[in-house]
Amino acid sequence: MGKDTVTAFGRLIDLGTPEEMLALADRTDLTAFSLRANAHIHLPPNFSAFRSVDQAVALAADQGVRALGASNYYDFDVYGAFASQAWRRGVFPLFGLEVIALVEDLQRASILVNDPGNPGRMYLCGKGIVRFERMTRAARDLMNWIRQSDAERMRLMAALVEGVFSAHGLNTGLHEAAIIDRIASRSGLDRRSVTLQERHVARAFQEVLFRLTPPGERAAKLGAILGKTAPGSAGDPLKVQQEIRSSLMKVGRPAFVTEKFVDFDQACRLILELGGIPCYPTLADGAKPVCAFEDSPEKLAEALLRRRIYCAEFIPIRNEPDVLERYVRALRGLGFVVTAGTEHNTPDLLPLEPRCVRGLPVPPEVREIFKEGACVVAAHQFLALHGRRGYVDETGNLNADYTNGERRISFFARLGAAVIARYHEKSTDREGISRDA
Repeated sequence: MGKDTVTAFGRLIDLGTPEEMLALADRTDLTAFSLRANAHIHLPPNFSAFRSVDQAVALAADQGVRALGASNYYDFDVYGAFASQAWRRGVFPLFGLEVIALVEDLQRASILVNDPGNPGRMYLCGKGIVRFERMTRAARDLMNWIRQSDAERMRLMAALVEGVFSAHGLNTGLHEAAIIDRIASRSGLDRRSVTLQERHVARAFQEVLFRLTPPGERAAKLGAILGKTAPGSAGDPLKVQQEIRSSLMKVGRPAFVTEKFVDFDQACRLILELGGIPCYPTLADGAKPVCAFEDSPEKLAEALLRRRIYCAEFIPIRNEPDVLERYVRALRGLGFVVTAGTEHNTPDLLPLEPRCVRGLPVPPEVREIFKEGACVVAAHQFLALHGRRGYVDETGNLNADYTNGERRISFFARLGAAVIARYHEKSTDREGISRDA
């Protein structure tokens, strides 16, 4: 286990015994507990708006976000540094992951889940994971299979994109290893921690295109490479990256390579083996039209409960406030823990406190539900670090100590608020950080 992670886990464990924190939770008034939380961002070496872990945590602290959750794909080496920086700046770290599963019966029925372009493809998150350094054998085997499958796909895809660029007179010299080296150099991380994503590949080719082609010639060159009329956005790096992905790397395009996915049960097993809570990221009106799987919050809740998923998440920047409120209130009313985040998995450096489309504020009642959800995750994480049963057990069943869903959520939220408050007291007392959340 890395030194940073040992230190971070030790600090979280040393906040108090479960009995001490449970006693403190009994005296905690959740409504009086102020917390700005973001339960879902991606940190480098994942494709991210942040240059570094330090930048992400510093921005969270500066913006008054005092609980921050990382949800990286397939490698957690950076989580030790994340936790250390979070302690130094008085930000409570929530550890998580994101994984993609293929649900074959939904694919056969052509049902869109939470990927609006691919029937049957389901994104899942794990919340409050604690066994990412010393994985169980089952978790390690699943992670290795996922990483190897992704690495092979990205190796082939990078070679195919390079072939298209070379065919149009632009020899980029890019291949899998070269792209990994660029990411590692930019982020200051060990190249072994890098798992390539499509966005990484697209960004590398956009950067080399801009370096090798004079501005006045880029539109024509890009149009030739993409096989269509030169786009008017040829001077915008982000839009060029999007064009490269959509025109070269998607289904039916010249650099597409079929993905391999774990199935739903394997994805949930990975999350549970890592000690986390399975959580469903909800698009709602982030897809137009709304994906069939999510077409009404009640229908979504029924489908999730059948699959023993008791937590849902939103990225509000996708949603109109009224739609977000309708979904969140309905899911919370049906006994779901609900969290929110920003992802930050594009180059746009958005504010870290979640907001709705066009920067509109999250409705107050919804913001309180999101706060509650972050506290539940913090409580689960704390108990799991102490070897206790959290919100769900290792089989995915809800904590049987509470048969009433409302009591269960209330209990875990108050415990999480007590844990986060104690963490803020200890981190700021030791480091002399001003608290203004």
